[in-house]
Amino acid sequence: MNKVTNFDEYEVGYDIPAKPGMDVADVQTPCLILDLDALERNIKKMGDYAKVHGMRHRVHGKMHKSVDVAKLQERLGGSVGVCCQKVSEAEVFARGGIKDVMVSNQVTDLAKIDRLARMPKFGARVLCCVDDPANVPNLSAAAVKHGTQIECLVEIDCGAGRCGVTTTQDVVNIAKLIDAAPGLKFAGIQAYQGAMQHMDSYADREGKTAIAIAQVQEAITGLKAQGLECDIVGGGGTGSYYFESNSNVFNELQCGSYAFMDADYGRILGKDGKRIDQGEWENALFILTTVMSHSKADKAIVDAGLKAQSVDSGLPTVFGRDDVKYVKCSDEHGVVSDPDGVLKVNDKLRLVPGHCDPTCNVHDWYVGVRGGKVEVVWPVSARGKAY
Repeated sequence: MNKVTNFDEYEVGYDIPAKPGMDVADVQTPCLILDLDALERNIKKMGDYAKVHGMRHRVHGKMHKSVDVAKLQERLGGSVGVCCQKVSEAEVFARGGIKDVMVSNQVTDLAKIDRLARMPKFGARVLCCVDDPANVPNLSAAAVKHGTQIECLVEIDCGAGRCGVTTTQDVVNIAKLIDAAPGLKFAGIQAYQGAMQHMDSYADREGKTAIAIAQVQEAITGLKAQGLECDIVGGGGTGSYYFESNSNVFNELQCGSYAFMDADYGRILGKDGKRIDQGEWENALFILTTVMSHSKADKAIVDAGLKAQSVDSGLPTVFGRDDVKYVKCSDEHGVVSDPDGVLKVNDKLRLVPGHCDPTCNVHDWYVGVRGGKVEVVWPVSARGKAY
């Protein structure tokens, strides 16, 4: 599901938090709202940046899990496709009309490989990552079985300490196997340095990225010596895209959180020493929450607790206010410190989630707002697609 055309069948508060045309004040909470003006500015800004720097931008669909947002990124930001982390996510985007879909992860389970091999029949270019020579024959057999093509990138572990090989020889060996395998095409290198994306210091992130760039350049040189060219040299995130785009090595960015911005990313510092959510990117995603109790004079209780968000990267912040602070949460409740008693029951607050990706994954809908009105309601198309 990626588009709702008839809202008459939905009941606000039971099926859906809002309908187009409603006042924001009447939206049912807790829910995710998108400031459409801020979202569109973020998308256009990254699109313009990529174009000026001669980079392709493959947006990270795991962040928003929304076909509608991905299509907005195509239209306003010129994105070339999406990254996903799961085959089930990729299937949603391919079926939803995205024509270039990469699983920027390993696909090794035979059933998942079979599903991956069927995806080009939806009309999409399909890619995945490989870091194990034994994975190649299984990918090849599935592609041949379905009469399709799977494009493969060799993943380099350039510092994240997760998937990926660590030597140029390993890159070359796997690339040669892919190149020779029926039904497969060697597409290039995946090199995302995820471990440093949230380092506060710009200089620290730059230093870590420089190591990754040198590692990738060495691999490209080794591949060229074997007559293998990379269509894609991909990586780069919201905390590092400016380094990869000026490297003369990478040609594809894979940024995700820039579009929504969350509290954890927002606190990292840009080259100017300022937080990146203070000038570089705008907060566009919020958890809208309602004060449900104020029986204690110095604290308000809101309806956005653990079940409305992920707090793995810290608690949410209250947007646009410094007189109140979100300080604690349990399953169904959030505690907001209100020392001056400024909040009242049924007041609404906008919370900036600590980590947007897993927060979006626990909601069914985005409520897009502009000028105090609900303009669109979009399903979180790939919500719960974790397999």
